[in-house]
Amino acid sequence: MNSLFKFDLSNLRGDVYGGLTAGIVALPLALAFGEASGAGPMAGVYGAILVGFFASLFGGTGSQISGPTGPMIVVFAGVFASLSGDLGLIFATVVLAGVLQILFGVFGFGQYIRLVPYPVVSGFMSGIGCIIIALQASRLFGHEPESGGTVPALMEIPGAVADPIWGALGVGVLTLIIVFRWPAAWGKFVPGPLAALVIGTVVSLFLTGVPILGDIPTGLPSFIMPDFSTDTALVVLEAAFILALLGAIDSLLTSLVADNMTRTRHNSNRELIGQGIGNMMAGFFGGAPGAGATMRTVVNIRTGGQTRISGMLHSLLLFAVIVVLAPLAEKIPHAVLAGILVKVGWDIIDVSYIKQAHRGPRWDLALMVMVLGLTVFVDLITAVLAGVVMASLAFVKQMADAQLESLGGVTSDSGPTDASPEELEILSSHRRNIEFFDFGGPLSFGAAADVGHQVRERVKEARAIVLDFSRVPFVDVSSARAVETIGCDARAADKRVFICGMTAEVAKTLNGLDADHCLPPDTGFSSRIEALRAARDYVDSVQGGGGAASLGSSAAPAAGGA
Repeated sequence: MNSLFKFDLSNLRGDVYGGLTAGIVALPLALAFGEASGAGPMAGVYGAILVGFFASLFGGTGSQISGPTGPMIVVFAGVFASLSGDLGLIFATVVLAGVLQILFGVFGFGQYIRLVPYPVVSGFMSGIGCIIIALQASRLFGHEPESGGTVPALMEIPGAVADPIWGALGVGVLTLIIVFRWPAAWGKFVPGPLAALVIGTVVSLFLTGVPILGDIPTGLPSFIMPDFSTDTALVVLEAAFILALLGAIDSLLTSLVADNMTRTRHNSNRELIGQGIGNMMAGFFGGAPGAGATMRTVVNIRTGGQTRISGMLHSLLLFAVIVVLAPLAEKIPHAVLAGILVKVGWDIIDVSYIKQAHRGPRWDLALMVMVLGLTVFVDLITAVLAGVVMASLAFVKQMADAQLESLGGVTSDSGPTDASPEELEILSSHRRNIEFFDFGGPLSFGAAADVGHQVRERVKEARAIVLDFSRVPFVDVSSARAVETIGCDARAADKRVFICGMTAEVAKTLNGLDADHCLPPDTGFSSRIEALRAARDYVDSVQGGGGAASLGSSAAPAAGGA
């Protein structure tokens, strides 16, 4: 704990400059995110201050800048709408999301959250970008969406286009031009979003009828007591879990970006704890939930920030600004913030992958499109769960196909790739009488279902079957039942099974599941050559006894067979 409050001052100048620059970039985004959430622009600023400060203080990524992000605000806006503006319930969701993130970190879930496949991440991030753009489209034309949700927002766009408020449309288009075309050289001194905020607001002062933010509370945020009720418990718990999971994924992805830029390695679980503490504090004081923000983190690193001092200074700058300049924010037009958020939404969409996806596996593209569609038209948690399940099934199918192909690639003619001359001679001279099967590694449950059929097709004329377990460190129930099927099929057809290289752990598992009851007790060998010699001797001893019975309909009672 003592090391938690020790600060690395070796890069103090870079951290100060990086933190101040990140704070300037964060201000217009925080206002825009807060307004988009429904909780008001100051909720976005309070979220940037509290999440940014405490996530930097307690987190595990030194250069990370945290605050409200597009994905978090999309979910939070849905929570705000579904709970009818009840602040106690709304911010109880944020507090609970923080608690869940802390638990994720304490129980070491950080390493597992990063296992979400890239097409799934790309799909839901791109879907969130589309949602942000859809929700802001009407505001660019001067109209406020009457109801929440992506589909209602899309339905209102034609009406807004047909009846625009020309002043709002003018400053909205001006904002879009600035944020999309702002020269990178100028951005080193004045970030594009900040320039758009100032220029768009100044221009709107000379126009009439442009909707603006209006009254904004000043001063320090007030404490909000979280409220729970049995009627809304399910909604609060579901929303909190989505916020916690999404914030964790968003933050750890940004941590990976920071690692690549700084050549460092973040602490995933500590980062989750820091993000959780930050979101808890934001919930207690009316701040929007946040996560690691990629753009702000990149700005911080590029301008010198390397340690948590930069993230804390970013928050302190925002705090100083709202205390002094909050009244000026009342004149900011909705259309300006909408234009800034459209740029944010566009940046979230994985355009680079979409352009190149047709050159990669078609299944990954289909998975990405499916997750994107579910994110936009159903909900985020359904999209992520469906994507992970489908990706996992596809991976198991690919592994199963590869394992079965490898299993079928070793024949009596070729033998294993590392076979000795004696082993090759035995397999060659006893072809069709001895069939050799090499399990090249752990047998997945996807392949186990077809192993029995694969063996049965190969051993119709064979009298001895050699199974090489040398590279099988463990077996699961599916694999054990597959081995049971092979043994029982062989015994029913009067064939002998010889096993080599089986570890004590694998043997214990087979024995514990009674999956070895059809295997001869005296045919286990430590080496492949011993098993092949024994199989040769067995075949030679029965060579004159007539052909072996066929493995036709004699099926074992095991579940792992064909």
